[in-house]
Amino acid sequence: MAFVVFWRWRLFTDAAFKTTNVGQTYLVHKSYSTSGGTERTSIVSSARQNVVSERHGSVVAVAINRPQVRNAVDRETARRLLDELKTFDSDVQLSVAVLHGKGGNFCAGYDLKELANHTAALKLEQDVTKSPGPMGPSRLQLSKPLIAAVSGYAVAGGLELALLADLRVVEESAIMGVFCRRFGVPLIDGGTVRLPRLIGLSRALDLILTGPPVGAQEALAFGLANRVVPDGQGLQVALELAEQISSFPQLCLRGDRASAIYSSYDAPSFSKAMQYEFDHGVPVAQSEAVAGAARFSSGAGRGGKFS
Repeated sequence: MAFVVFWRWRLFTDAAFKTTNVGQTYLVHKSYSTSGGTERTSIVSSARQNVVSERHGSVVAVAINRPQVRNAVDRETARRLLDELKTFDSDVQLSVAVLHGKGGNFCAGYDLKELANHTAALKLEQDVTKSPGPMGPSRLQLSKPLIAAVSGYAVAGGLELALLADLRVVEESAIMGVFCRRFGVPLIDGGTVRLPRLIGLSRALDLILTGPPVGAQEALAFGLANRVVPDGQGLQVALELAEQISSFPQLCLRGDRASAIYSSYDAPSFSKAMQYEFDHGVPVAQSEAVAGAARFSSGAGRGGKFS
């Protein structure tokens, strides 16, 4: 929830930012074509909802739908985000999720107005294993890949949501950063945990201690962004990437992903990490690798081709 006070700063410096009409109830039927030419069809849920989702085959796109406050997250939105991502993780028909924001911004952190309207002391569960984070899903350890499609602002708590993802597709004009630094609001949704792991302690401390805006190209150089794309194309590229990932043998992919995460966060030693990789890799080799080797022997994938 680290972005609460940033909104006070924005009110002083950018008081004229425009609202978007999100009061209408409507259903949208839209198609999405991948680079390979396949067409996917999805139904978009009511615009009254703070979080909406669209299914594209084995991929689900989850959107924060509060553009009038640059997708700042309130308690209800945090709860809905958590529910959507938990549903994704337990749905056997879904392989990859894409998290994004409606209306040109990824997420501007926690909603200042909601916090200002609660004068009582903020009560948070002290044990992080027993409750969701203030931003919702920030304490989840997903078993399947999540991609963040970042446009506009992804700052403070919004940056922490982007850090939850495995990959970040960032539009050219996007801004990321720890904007809460100047107001004394701590990162309590995984920012100090994930950021050093992703970009290294030295660069992470620079961002955490000084709170500068980070543009897309700098984020790419840091390793904070995995792809930089033209404005307006972040979601499309993220969906294409998600579909590519979902086309691979999933047991192997998820096993390798889990091993990489274990070695980065949980392994007490190099040998323990190697043992985890081996123990979890051998069963997958028996179930998927044999069939994959047979496909390769028949001519599939020669010369590094993916299809």
